[in-house]
Amino acid sequence: KRGDPQPESLYLEVRTDREEPALPLHSSIALFLLSYCQSSPFDVLLLSAQSGQRWPWRGSLPETLAGPAARPAEAPGLVRACRMPAVADADGRCCRAGLAVVLRHVVQRTCDKKAACVGLASLLGFKKTCLKACAEVSKWTRLCELEIPSAVEQHLLDPKDEALQIPPAVLLLEKRLREPVRVHNDDKLRRQKLQQQKGRPAPAAQPSGESCGLELTAAMARLSADESLTVSTRGSSDIRKVKTDELPELEHVFAEGLYFTLTDVVLLPCVHQYLVSVQKHSPDVLSHLPLLLRWYCRVQEVPGVITAAKDCGMSLFSPQAPKPSCTLPGPVEPGEVEKGRVGPNPETFVGGPRPTLTKLKESGIEASFSPHPCPAWNVPWDSLPVAVNPIEGRMSDVRATRKRQQLNNLVAMVTAMARPGQTVVDFCSGGGHVGIVLAHMLPECQVILIENKEESLVRAKERSAKIGLNNISFIQANLDYYTGPFHFGVALHACGVATDMVVDRCIQARAAFVVSPCCYGFIQNTLKFNFPRSQKFFETLSFKEHMILCRFADQTAVQLPPERRLIGKSCMGLVDLDRCWAAEALGYSVNVITMEPESCSPKNNILVQVCGGVSVSALYLESFVFLNKD
Repeated sequence: KRGDPQPESLYLEVRTDREEPALPLHSSIALFLLSYCQSSPFDVLLLSAQSGQRWPWRGSLPETLAGPAARPAEAPGLVRACRMPAVADADGRCCRAGLAVVLRHVVQRTCDKKAACVGLASLLGFKKTCLKACAEVSKWTRLCELEIPSAVEQHLLDPKDEALQIPPAVLLLEKRLREPVRVHNDDKLRRQKLQQQKGRPAPAAQPSGESCGLELTAAMARLSADESLTVSTRGSSDIRKVKTDELPELEHVFAEGLYFTLTDVVLLPCVHQYLVSVQKHSPDVLSHLPLLLRWYCRVQEVPGVITAAKDCGMSLFSPQAPKPSCTLPGPVEPGEVEKGRVGPNPETFVGGPRPTLTKLKESGIEASFSPHPCPAWNVPWDSLPVAVNPIEGRMSDVRATRKRQQLNNLVAMVTAMARPGQTVVDFCSGGGHVGIVLAHMLPECQVILIENKEESLVRAKERSAKIGLNNISFIQANLDYYTGPFHFGVALHACGVATDMVVDRCIQARAAFVVSPCCYGFIQNTLKFNFPRSQKFFETLSFKEHMILCRFADQTAVQLPPERRLIGKSCMGLVDLDRCWAAEALGYSVNVITMEPESCSPKNNILVQVCGGVSVSALYLESFVFLNKD
C-alpha cells in the first residue's frame, strides 16, 4: 500500500550447487516458522553459504524461494558481519541476528502486520519470554539455538557410525521432558489432577485414559483459545486443604511444559531429521527416547503443524519404538565436566572470603589498580544535544548524574585511542548511553550498538534519530553473533560472563577494549569459559574458591560497612586481575583502573587494553589535544 514502510529483509543461508538445496537447520527452522505463520511481512532472501560448510539435509524450498541464492557480497554490511539467520531494516542500519532473536522478531512482526494472527503471540510463551534470554544464561535458548541443531547436524554427517551413540544434547532433551512442569496456574491444575487421581470427576475435564490426561486437556484448551477448562472451579474442600508440596506434579505435553511455544517450533525440524535418520539406520535407539517420541507425535496434533512441515519438505510420521535391546548411557548435562573443572552448577558456598584472600596473598597475588590517566576530564554535557544526555534514557536525575560520571570515564579512554575511520562496537549497549555519546563525539568513526533486548535497542534508535546521527548502526543479537571486524570494543557494566565474552570477542578481532564489569556473582562456568581464567589463578584457586571471590565482589554497595566494602573492592580487583592475566597470555596488555569519582558506581572497575604496550597515561597525554579539540 502507498505510504507503507518498506518490508524488512530476512536472510537465510542455503547451498544450491546440487540438485536439491542443502540447508543448515537454522534456515530450515526459520522456513518452518514462516510457513506455520502463513503470512510474512518480510522479503525472504537466500544467501549462498561460505565454501567448505557441510549441511547434510537436502530439502525442497517453497516455490517463492526457488530462485538463485544471492552472493554474500550482495547483502548489507551489517548482515555480512553477523551469523545467519538475520533480518535487516530497509535502510540497512539495523540488523537482528541469531536464531532465537530472528524467530521472535518474525512472530512479533507477523502479529503486528495481521490482526488475525494475534493468536501466534502465544508462541512467545508466558510474559513473552520464550527464548528471550541469551544462550549463556538460558538453558532452553542454549539447547534450542546451539546444542540440538549442532548435535543433529553432526549426527547427519555420519549417521551410520553415530546411530548407536545418542548425542548428549538429545539425551538432555529427553531428561528435560521428564522434569516436573511449572506454569503460572500451577496450583489449580495440580489440584485438578489430584482430584482426577482420587477417582472424582475433574471440573470440566475430559476423561483421562492416557498419560498427560489433564495436562493434554489444558494444552489443547490453550490452542483452541478456551482456557475455561483449566481454571473454572475450586474443587472440593479436602482437595483445597492439601499442601502444595503434596500435590502431584504436572507432566510435559510440549517441550517447556503444557503449552506450544517457539521452543517446539525450533526443536521440531531438528528432532524430525534425527528420528528419520535413526529409524533408518538403528531403530533400536528409539526405545531409549520414549518421551521425545511422545512429544514428536503430540506436536503433530497442533493445528497447522503438519501443513507447515509439508510445505518445507518434512514428511512427519508416527515412529514406532521397539523394546530396548541394549543399554545406553543415561542423560548427562553437556558441559557438566569440562577440562577437569567443576561444571556450571556448583555447590552452595558457605563461609567468608578471608581464607581465599590469604591463600592468594601467600602466593604473591594481590589486587592492584593502575592510576587513572584523566580523572578530571568530563564530557562537555552542557554543549551536547539533549538526546545525548542519559536522562533521555528514562532514568531519575540522581541516576542520570551517576551515569554521566561513569560515561566520563569510558568516553575519555575510548576517544583517546579511537582514530578517524575506525569502527567502535558498544557491546551490551542497553539504551545506548555509551554508543550515542561516542557516535556524537567521534563523527568520523563508525559506531555499532549490539544489544540482545529489543526494548533497549528501540530506545537507543529513537535517541539517535533525534540527534540525526549518521555514523551509528544497531544490531539486536547475542554479542558473539557479531563476527565482523572492528577496532575498538567498549562495554559499560557487562553482567557476569558477558564481560568475558566481550573481552574474548575483542581478542578474536585483535581490537582494543575498555570494559566495565558488573554482577560478579553471576559468573559461572559456561560452554565457552571456565574459571579461574588465568593459569596462575587456576594453579592457586579451586573453582569454588574463585566463586567465593565473585560472590563477595558484589558486596560493594554504599550502605554496607566500610570494611566490608573494602573487602568487596579487593575481591573485584582479584577477579579482574585473573581476567587481565588471561588476556595477557594471548598477547594483550591490560590495566585495571578505578572510575572517578569512585562513588559513581559500586562496580567501578574498568579493564583497559593498551595498544603496543604503551601505558594508559602516556596514551592519554598523547591524545590530550584530540580529547579537548572542541
